[in-house]
Amino acid sequence: MFDLLCQTQPETQNTSLPPSLLTDFTDQDLPFSLTTTCLAASALMSGQAHPTVLERFATLAEAMQGAIVHAEDITSEDAPRILAILDREGRLVLAGATNDGGVAWCHPVLDAAEARAVVSEASQTRAQAIRAADWQEYGLARRLRHHAELLDARLVDPLWRVFASRALQIAA
Repeated sequence: MFDLLCQTQPETQNTSLPPSLLTDFTDQDLPFSLTTTCLAASALMSGQAHPTVLERFATLAEAMQGAIVHAEDITSEDAPRILAILDREGRLVLAGATNDGGVAWCHPVLDAAEARAVVSEASQTRAQAIRAADWQEYGLARRLRHHAELLDARLVDPLWRVFASRALQIAA
C-alpha cells in the first residue's frame, strides 16, 4: 500500500498517442529500463521501495545514453543519485552515479568471490554510517551511505557481468 508512490509510469516521448497507450503497448516491450531509487519515506520504512522507472530502451547503448541525458538535467545542488539499468526481469545490468551532468559508471564485479567481498565492504560501510549518525556526524553518515550504494551498484547480475564490462570498455 505504501509503495504506490514509487510505482510511477515511465516518461514518454512526445508523440500523438496518449501516454497510457504508449506505456501499455510500446514501453513495456522494451528490454532495458533506466531506473532510480525510490525516495518515498513510507515505502522505505515499509520495506516496499521499488525503483522508479524513468524510461525504457531497446538496447543497452540507448539506455546508457538515456542515463547521460537524465544526468544532464540533475543540478549540482541535488544529492548524488544512482541510476541503474535493469533488464526485463528486473536484473541489474549496469549502474552509475550522476556526477556533474554525467554518469560515473560502476564497474561490475568479475566473479562471485569479488561479489562477496563487495557485499562485505558495503555492509561494513553501512555500519560505519550508523555509528557516524549516532555521533551526530550527519554529513559523514550521508557520504558513507552513498559509498555503500556505489558498492552495491557493482553487484551486476551474473548473467550481465561480462556484457556490461565489455560495454564499458567500448564506451570508454
